[in-house]
Amino acid sequence: MTGLVIIGGSYAGFNVAISARQHGYAETIRMLVEEPVLPYHRPPLSKGYLLNSAAADTLAIRGAAFYAEHDIDVLFGTKALAIDSAHRVVTNRGTMDFDVVAITTGARARSIKLPGSELEGVVTLRNLADAEAIRHRLAETENVVLVGAGFIGLELAASLRKLGKAVTVLEAQSRVLARAIPPRLSAFIEAEHRRHGVDLRCNIGVSAIQGAHGKVNSVVAADGARFPADMVVLALGAAPNIELGTPLGLVADGAIKVDNVGRTQLEQVYAAGDCTIHPNAFSGTLLRLESVQSATDQGKAAGAAIAGAYKPNESVPWFWSDQYDLKLQMVGLSQDADAEIVRGSLVERKFSIFYFKGKRLVGIDSINAAADHMLGRRLLSQRIEVSPEFISDTHFDLRSLERTA
Repeated sequence: MTGLVIIGGSYAGFNVAISARQHGYAETIRMLVEEPVLPYHRPPLSKGYLLNSAAADTLAIRGAAFYAEHDIDVLFGTKALAIDSAHRVVTNRGTMDFDVVAITTGARARSIKLPGSELEGVVTLRNLADAEAIRHRLAETENVVLVGAGFIGLELAASLRKLGKAVTVLEAQSRVLARAIPPRLSAFIEAEHRRHGVDLRCNIGVSAIQGAHGKVNSVVAADGARFPADMVVLALGAAPNIELGTPLGLVADGAIKVDNVGRTQLEQVYAAGDCTIHPNAFSGTLLRLESVQSATDQGKAAGAAIAGAYKPNESVPWFWSDQYDLKLQMVGLSQDADAEIVRGSLVERKFSIFYFKGKRLVGIDSINAAADHMLGRRLLSQRIEVSPEFISDTHFDLRSLERTA
């Protein structure tokens, strides 16, 4: 048996499979999944799943009948150990032949070597098993220390406060989400977490995790401060799973390098999702993006290419995060902006920040302003020129820009 072998039960893997079928790929499709469950939605793990508003059996992207209908064979508990691209063989517990292979192995929680990090109660959050382990501990947990103020750390902080837990967030950088959003928005989000009772500390590193009888009981900061903890969550970001690509020479800048349809430098070896670095049409550079949207769009492009259809991924990056009653929605790339304009009211907690580089609109971050976000996605994808004067005038209907473009 040959056909297409997809390594990883991720958003990217799912979309490679279904896109290949939709574009006419008629050969065998096998998906190797390390976990014992079908590919599932991961954003609820830090929110609804912990709050018991999203059960495990509701997380699947599609149910078993969908895979059967599209003749996609999912092999649970199967870890690929190596790829022989010359002989087109994947090694797992045995060997598996392929015509085409797609690496969609995603990323894992970034680890850190600290004294005490092996103690019971020190956890990370990346998959369903991680979320279940955290939820299982909640009944006996009063104090939680989150190390890291990225999206996962802050979403967990919001969920845990809703559950009445005492939450401390320790961030080594000078502000939260420093790699993702500009200072003005960081300050707003920090204020919201403090308003909800989170003890949020920036510019503070961690030197050790302490415990007794094998269980965690505190975190020691670099300045000697000690924080009580029944549970410690290491929320330090993600590291791409590139182990299969490294021996094949596919890795560049810490990720598997692909083109805009997921092709690697090796014939019939594709990759998509969080494990890849790819040319981004919007930025004009190579990017590694960790988001559902990026993994989905890359998977669709790779699946189409495997089936013989060339449909390059030219999407504008977008992302979202839910914290308390705040919906943060981001589109474009604001990191290189040299000007920003606020539209709406920070006081009313409903606003958008439009970012410009020169005269070009390059990104929009919205808080509780979904209409701005959706319009922004269209404006940026269609490369519609936007005057900063229009943005600052709240009486100007931005939708008219689409009609006049």
